[in-house]
Parts: sequence; C-alpha cells; structure tokens
Amino acid sequence: MNLSNLKPAQGSVNRSGKRVGRGQGSGKGGTATRGHKGAKSRSGYSKKIGFEGGQMPLQRRVPKFGFTNINRKEYQGVNLDKLQALVDGKIVKDAINLDTLVENGLAKRKDLVKILGGGELKASLKITAHKFTATAKAAIEAAGGEAISL
Repeated sequence: MNLSNLKPAQGSVNRSGKRVGRGQGSGKGGTATRGHKGAKSRSGYSKKIGFEGGQMPLQRRVPKFGFTNINRKEYQGVNLDKLQALVDGKIVKDAINLDTLVENGLAKRKDLVKILGGGELKASLKITAHKFTATAKAAIEAAGGEAISL
C-alpha cells in the first residue's frame, strides 16, 4: 500500500442526492432549494394535470360537441358484388363464412361483419355473417341462397 493507490472506504463517498431542509448549518436550510414564496415552495403542492401556469388549458380551449357512444359496435361492411366476385373467380362455390372473408382480405379475424346490399348477386350462396341489411337478405334469398346470422 502506498500513496498512489489510496482510496476512501466503501460507501463513504458519493451519497445519493443532497439532504435539504436540515438546518442552517448544513448550507441547505432556509428555503431548502425551493426558492421564495409561490405555490411550488409550499408543502402539499401538486400541479393539476394539464395546468399551463394560469393560461386557459388546452382541454378547455378546444370546443367540444357531440356524443360518443362507448357501447358502439363497429361492423366491417361487405357488399354483395364482392361476394359475386369471389364466385366469378372460382374461389368459393356454395358457402361463404367468416374464414372465407378473412382469407380473401374482405375482413379481419376479430371484425364483426355486416353484409350490405350493394351490387348484384347471381349465385346461390349460403352466407354466414354477424348481420345483414334488409336489401342484402332479400337479394340473397331471391338468388336462391341462405343468409345465416351468427
């Protein structure tokens, strides 16, 4: 051991942070690094979310209107002409279900599917979906098919 490799004892140096508010003798007493006066210097202070220093906060400045129903169900619409295109492309013959629609990119796995009456359906198909519009159901049954609701 010599002067070149001396070091302080383990844990005696580099304390975690400065100890404030422990009296004038410590050099960190008095205002305890909080400055003078104002809300931030007081105990119990907590800033409200969105507080902008007294300026009108953004959430109060922006106009609000309308209503959002939290229980709304979103359906993925599929028109009859898309189903006819699957038949024309010889992808399906007699039945269309959710798996068929997912495989052909007309819906996603977790989607609720609604068959819409857009276009014309010539083929007799057994179609399984969550919902049907009245025009779609009539068109499917007029073509000799069947509309099955899940």
